[in-house]
Amino acid sequence: MNKHQSGFTLVEIAIVLVIIGLLLGGVLKGQEMIANAKFRNLQSEIQSYAAAIYSFQDRYAALPGDMSAAAAQAQLDPAATGGNNNGQIQGNNCSGATNESCRAWQHLRYANLIPGDPALTGANANPNHAYGGQVQGIFSATNGNRTGIWLQLQAISADVAERLDRELDDSTANTGTVFCQIGCTGGNYPTDGSLVTLRVMI
Repeated sequence: MNKHQSGFTLVEIAIVLVIIGLLLGGVLKGQEMIANAKFRNLQSEIQSYAAAIYSFQDRYAALPGDMSAAAAQAQLDPAATGGNNNGQIQGNNCSGATNESCRAWQHLRYANLIPGDPALTGANANPNHAYGGQVQGIFSATNGNRTGIWLQLQAISADVAERLDRELDDSTANTGTVFCQIGCTGGNYPTDGSLVTLRVMI
């Protein structure tokens, strides 16, 4: 008695493989588009903070966070606290309620230049960036060979940090306007995908 065995022809297998290839290609392309969108969001956030700071300075003739308490209470809100009005945003990363780098967030929020609750103080005032870590303050500092106003971005993956450095600066971790504060060795970004803390001059 003859048994008829059915199976897939080479054409059918080829069609299935083509479909699988198209599906995988679509998934990979989609992941690439999502990664690029997140990176562009980070760049947009940096630009928006820079615009907010300089809009504040133009409007009030003072830096956010450094503006005196009297001026902040008169022009922003009676609950606003102020700085020493010395032309610098002091305190490095925002960690304590009295840091000008924390008060900068409060001033920008009272001026309606960035979103968020102006009543938040200390490290609680720090917003999150597109990758989920904190933007740890706006402050005046010298990093590498540059002096100016910086944003500190915590918990950025090294590959994203290197890409940002390459697109905005010189691709070297310890010089220029994009500066690796924590997690890099010399001028090199780690290659193992670890997280770094990055400073960007605005």
